[in-house]
Amino acid sequence: MFIQSESSGREEAVARVGEFISSGGYRPGDRLPPERELIARLGMSRATLRRALDVLERGGAIWRHVGKGTFVAGGISGGAGPLADLGRQITPVRMMRARLCIEPAIAREAAINASAEAIARMKNARDRARAAPTWADYEAQDDLFHRSIAEAADNILLLSLFDQLNQVRRAVAIGNVTRQSARPPSGHSSFAEHDRIAEAVEARDPDAAHEAMRRHLGSVSARLFGEL
Repeated sequence: MFIQSESSGREEAVARVGEFISSGGYRPGDRLPPERELIARLGMSRATLRRALDVLERGGAIWRHVGKGTFVAGGISGGAGPLADLGRQITPVRMMRARLCIEPAIAREAAINASAEAIARMKNARDRARAAPTWADYEAQDDLFHRSIAEAADNILLLSLFDQLNQVRRAVAIGNVTRQSARPPSGHSSFAEHDRIAEAVEARDPDAAHEAMRRHLGSVSARLFGEL
């Protein structure tokens, strides 16, 4: 009973924050009020608010930048809107080609602009992905790893573009990927590929970061869909 109550409370908090954003007229790129103000206006604890924001961030509805605040990324409505429609029209291979055009360039910018804090977040996300006990957990952490690179680029436009691309990616991936095990195997190729990306960003090597991300996405595409 406790688990059910906790889950219900989390869902209610997510719905309340989502409704606050929707009814408040916030648009993609707008910054939300400070956490302290949200706590007072929504009548919830700091821990509850942060859990709700975590869920919304994983869903691509918001993004957070340490020291700058929380911003609307779109996607509050979930399954509706032009991005969801686009996700139903594009093939997985074309989606991967779009990623290959955009994400290596973002990795290049991350190698140039990443702060020490951004690099630490990127490495933490990489490590959590490697330790994930299930494919669902891995995919959530993989999302956060790739997003941490977009955050490290320190460019709001690139981050917003990444968030929109990621929403389409999620829509395309549903039903198109099957797994043969309960969790990623210890030799999962993405682990080493993530290491090379993180090492290049930390080394401030733009060309190596671009190439590592390009090779990683090419590997993922070949593994999942059989082509680049």
